[in-house]
Amino acid sequence: MPEHPHPRPLGRRGFLAAATATAAATAPVGALLTAGAATAAPAAARPNVLLIVTDDQPKDTAWATPRTIGWLGEKGVTFRNGHVTTPLCAPSRSSVFSGRYAHAHGVRNNGASAALDQSRTVQRRLADAGYRTGLFGKYLNSWPLADAPPHFEEFTLLQPAYDDARYNVNGTVKTIPGYSTDIVRDRALAFLDKAATDTRPWFAYVTPYASHSPNVPAPRHADAAVPAWNGRPSVPEPDGADKPPFIQDAGATLADGRAVRAKQLRSLLAVDEAVQAFHDKLAQLGQLENTLVLYIADNGFTWADHGWTKKSVPYTPAHAVPLRLSWPAAGLDRGTTDDRIAANIDIAPTLLAAAGLAPDTGHDGHSLLGTADRDHLLVEFWKQGTAAGGPPTWASYVAKDRQYTEYYDLHTDAAGTVSGTGRVTFREYYDLAADPYQLTNLLHGATPARERELGIPALAAALAADRTA
Repeated sequence: MPEHPHPRPLGRRGFLAAATATAAATAPVGALLTAGAATAAPAAARPNVLLIVTDDQPKDTAWATPRTIGWLGEKGVTFRNGHVTTPLCAPSRSSVFSGRYAHAHGVRNNGASAALDQSRTVQRRLADAGYRTGLFGKYLNSWPLADAPPHFEEFTLLQPAYDDARYNVNGTVKTIPGYSTDIVRDRALAFLDKAATDTRPWFAYVTPYASHSPNVPAPRHADAAVPAWNGRPSVPEPDGADKPPFIQDAGATLADGRAVRAKQLRSLLAVDEAVQAFHDKLAQLGQLENTLVLYIADNGFTWADHGWTKKSVPYTPAHAVPLRLSWPAAGLDRGTTDDRIAANIDIAPTLLAAAGLAPDTGHDGHSLLGTADRDHLLVEFWKQGTAAGGPPTWASYVAKDRQYTEYYDLHTDAAGTVSGTGRVTFREYYDLAADPYQLTNLLHGATPARERELGIPALAAALAADRTA
């Protein structure tokens, strides 16, 4: 593999081994905070914020991100149970910005970006509080490239592509030659550099296109030797008779999963280099200590799990994502693991808490800097249009040990408006403790008595309440 532009202090295997060893301690973040670090503070003492959101990155991608894990894992906090609440780009990113479920913020599909209330985003709150704000990379699907992203003082807005892409740079739309992850990196570094003379705290939202299809790697990584992968029990599922019809019709093979995995891993290598560059720049500026760094993907991705090589499904690889943070000034640099169920809806409350700002009353999430916990998470998805094929609309009750899903006769138009009868068309229930790969739908052929034994009526009631809250 070609030489990397940033030196690596340890080999890939050694780096991951060190991160694993130092992440042995497990505790909620709130129990680790330095006393008073997350309470209101003068503007000069507020942390900088670096929020990195990758695209379609599933959890099992550690091989490609050793620097990221070395910084935010070995010297940060890893959330073992990180999720997104809608496994689709624009709805998930809108939940990052708003701290709300998609049914609350209204961006139910990739065409409905205009539905987001821009007055209730974390970038608006931080800008109003005196933060210098910048966006570098992808914003929201269907957002017009010529339109400035609201509440960002500086921006290099990417029209999603890997090579020689088009950008809106502070109001000027132009093509910039080169690999987009590197351009996003360099524009973000220039934004960070201004901290040498601008004393305001800053918020940088950095969002490369990787590892989204077509998963094009940087030229220097085109021939990277990716480790072999023999799949997992759900790749492909040997018997899908208990699955919904669209999964029964899916036909992706282990070879398909391997191909997608290899391309995604190669495309993430440049992201990992960018993360190292951000670390080095913060160290150079003397701002590494009081910068809160948070890393998450907008959704996961299946590698032929149940025959599916996409996202938008209620299976764990599609909605479980890497989620890590580091904030040395608050004591969050010890290589710990947090086992709480954490999600994209928690990011906005977390950033506001770090800045000493009150949460919005409409937040569905909570700050990860405290000790608030949840016993389950709502994960939801809407089918756009009425064309045959693909996942129907669904909603899911996701706990650590179980998952209950309902599919509905509902769809949205491009603006996110919902139509349909709402009738439940299919259901799934998995005992995740005994069946983590979701191979056996316990509702397949279950009698009413068996459903009561499994607790399905209570789960259905809880799911209904979550969907309308």
